[in-house]
Amino acid sequence: MRIVVTGLIGQYPFGGVIWDYIQYVLGFQALGHDVYYLEDTGVWPYDPVKETITDDCTYQVRALERIMGGFGLGGRWIYRNAADGKFHGAGEALARELVKGGDLLVNVSTASWFTDYEVGVKHQMFLDGDPMFTQIGMHDPDKGDYTKRLRAHDSHFSFGLKLGDADCRVPDTGIRWKKTLQPVALDWWPFVQEAPEDQFTTVMNWASYKPKVWQGEEFGQKDIEFLKFADLPLHTPQRMVIAMGQGIGRKRPTEMLEGKGWTILEPDEVLPDHAAYREFLRRSKGEWSIAKHGYVAARTGWFSCRTACYLALGRPAVVQDTGWTDHLPEGEGLLAFSTLEEAVRGIGQIDADYGRHRRAARAFAEKYLDARVVCQDLLDQAGIG
Repeated sequence: MRIVVTGLIGQYPFGGVIWDYIQYVLGFQALGHDVYYLEDTGVWPYDPVKETITDDCTYQVRALERIMGGFGLGGRWIYRNAADGKFHGAGEALARELVKGGDLLVNVSTASWFTDYEVGVKHQMFLDGDPMFTQIGMHDPDKGDYTKRLRAHDSHFSFGLKLGDADCRVPDTGIRWKKTLQPVALDWWPFVQEAPEDQFTTVMNWASYKPKVWQGEEFGQKDIEFLKFADLPLHTPQRMVIAMGQGIGRKRPTEMLEGKGWTILEPDEVLPDHAAYREFLRRSKGEWSIAKHGYVAARTGWFSCRTACYLALGRPAVVQDTGWTDHLPEGEGLLAFSTLEEAVRGIGQIDADYGRHRRAARAFAEKYLDARVVCQDLLDQAGIG
């Protein structure tokens, strides 16, 4: 099949963002398909050096040339500058041909809408990576156009593994959401043989956007959940290191967190690209992480794309339960927690038998997260496999 995958790699060519999108391209390609990456977001470029929106997409184009070339995809990417409408990379003619006559368009997290294209692709697939918040947005009367475009896809998938379950509080949209996980291109995330640094880590943002309201209740970001576990370093001898963005309004309480024993790193300094991101995870002993408050409170079953990468490397993970334990196994290599006591216990269990847990982590990734398996499952569930 001829497949086009959308994304935000050019707009945000940083750390984990790159992997979130590129692994779909690599996964479908590994299955033998003819795959291209197309970024046409309708959003003007952002220059991180000048820290401003600009009409100049030089930074985006150079980043894509470097990144895609590194994955052997040098002739398989297209970027459109919203400021002037010009296409870069493989060009406008191919972009329009793919959207008009391709077999599958994989729209990852509303990255592109293709408003001025002749859309004739045989199947449009939407992937929701932000359950609860996506569905709240669909009920917003001011986002009618967004909802219409989302509904126009032929199949709809979500990282929310519990969507449709009786105890899941995600609002009904009339869509039957199919379930999926983040694909990991295992060849790019090999099992790590050497010993790690003695630290549990994660990568996160204090708060990515303001809370959303549904039926009078606020559903918030990671800041709310993190504060519930702020005392964790006081209860474990394990070193805890977080590459943590300062969040909207730069409200991260750095001094308070460091006073409780957390080591806080600036993501833009230590994780400038996908290679540094992978190396940060690789050197870690394992991951400890919370989820967005909205994922937890709504019992979405969301499972992290970042955790998937830790597991692939054979780095065990202790992560907050959003309800994903109702659909995925846990206890070896991957441990869930809902309370501070459970988090402390999970870290201790991994420390006590690290070899067993790291092998189990890799085995989990091979069974559930292998990009070839996940991408084939997308095709099968959509009925186009």
